[in-house]
Amino acid sequence: MTRLSVNINKVATLRNARGGNLPDLEQFARDCEAYGASGITVHPRPDERHVRRQDVYALKSLITTEFNIEGNPEQPFIDLVLDVRPEQVTLVPDAVDQLTSNHGWDTRAHLAKLTTIIQLFKRAGIRVSVFVDADPVMVEYAAKAGADRVELYTGPYADMYDKNPVQAIDMYRLAAEKARELGLGLNAGHDLNLRNLHAFVAAFPWVDEVSIGHALIADALYLGINETIKQYNNALSI
Repeated sequence: MTRLSVNINKVATLRNARGGNLPDLEQFARDCEAYGASGITVHPRPDERHVRRQDVYALKSLITTEFNIEGNPEQPFIDLVLDVRPEQVTLVPDAVDQLTSNHGWDTRAHLAKLTTIIQLFKRAGIRVSVFVDADPVMVEYAAKAGADRVELYTGPYADMYDKNPVQAIDMYRLAAEKARELGLGLNAGHDLNLRNLHAFVAAFPWVDEVSIGHALIADALYLGINETIKQYNNALSI
């Protein structure tokens, strides 16, 4: 079964809006694990507008499932990941002022850079996933760079799904099959939700992990986090 990693950035955003520690990010991470999440994802950005560096250190000491840290591998991020040593790092080509991730790496153009960074993390015993668009060429060059996994950017899938679910799946088929052909692990993330998640993993049952934050946290406002995680895990069942 595909694993569910809960991205808790939006919980940190809510906390930061008022200062203090409400909601308690660390307790929320513990609860997600207790309710069935297979991992916790954070994406610390340079401006610390949601998850902060100190949060990353605190979470590492308490997460008992799998810790995934996403981000653009500039030097402060590299130093943080090497210090914390999560189970997985996901390399995302975000600009400093970017609102949210909206594209994957051009792994062919950045092959040398990615190769160097991936080797650095792998020597530290950290599994490396590279965020890519649904392009088999980008998947192929991620493999050439030494990545353990690719994470398919599923924003376009979510945009298309409500209009034409068959076409939405077909947009991702070649990239997903290329990852399997090359022996890469396969992750997926961005705008996956309770409407579109099951169809994606049913089409590509070799997806190892999905990372879901915004939609999941929004659903939890209505359903509660326990019921929400249950429903997302049900959607991942094939």
